[in-house]
Amino acid sequence: MSYADKVFVEMCKDILENGMSTEGEKVRPKWEDGTSAYTIKKFAVVNRYDLSKEFPAITLRKTAIKSCTDEMLWIWQRKSNNIHDLNSSIWDEWADENGSIGKAYGYQMGVKHSYKEGMMDQVDRVIFDLKHNPFSRRIMTNIYVHADLHEMNLYPCAYSMTFNVTQKKGEGLTLNGILNQRSQDILTANNWNVCQYAVLLHMLAQVCGMKAGELVHVIADAHIYDRHIPLVKELIDREQHPAPTFWLNPKVKDFYDFTPEDVKLENYVTGEQMKNIPVAV
Repeated sequence: MSYADKVFVEMCKDILENGMSTEGEKVRPKWEDGTSAYTIKKFAVVNRYDLSKEFPAITLRKTAIKSCTDEMLWIWQRKSNNIHDLNSSIWDEWADENGSIGKAYGYQMGVKHSYKEGMMDQVDRVIFDLKHNPFSRRIMTNIYVHADLHEMNLYPCAYSMTFNVTQKKGEGLTLNGILNQRSQDILTANNWNVCQYAVLLHMLAQVCGMKAGELVHVIADAHIYDRHIPLVKELIDREQHPAPTFWLNPKVKDFYDFTPEDVKLENYVTGEQMKNIPVAV
């Protein structure tokens, strides 16, 4: 069965059984009807996925790989903060009348910084170092920029990636990464984010002449919303299936040439999709 299913189910059980409830406390998110959106939460959840063994897509319900890849590329490749550049409506709640989400996510990835090698944004710096200085301990991105928080329509949830290259004797280079999140809505976003950054690791590894290794996912506040509890319990009890096979177009050698069509999950058997999941804003 899928390792991602095992991780997801154990994490959800732990949150429900051992987490803290925020009911009655001061919370920011609200449901569509205006009532407070409370959660059961756990601090510092850490999950590890070995991408060399299998792709971490859960089979309990389908994760739309092309859509989540498109959002990742919106941030990392197109470096956009405008929903008109995104082929889905998941950011509509946080966009202004012009489609902007403020100085968040892709905006920060596109800001150029001065290095001794010249002006580069964070993505280009990562690719440069992976190609020219792969054993550096400084290959990372961070979009939680305090100076710009007041101009962000939503503070970044997944805010940092740290890349680390390893090598076994006699073998090629392996690219690993740590995804840091300050907060995560487990039902709606957990596997979506895991798959996004697994795809990112595979893409960067391919264009830098490496293979994908471990993705470590660190969540400071891993929470299940009160209105999601019955849905999470249903997922926990669902049948689990073998992990799908990940395909990445081997012809693409430049990160900026990737599109969602270059990604596939083959033999992906899943449970029924959940529709109309309430989202707290």
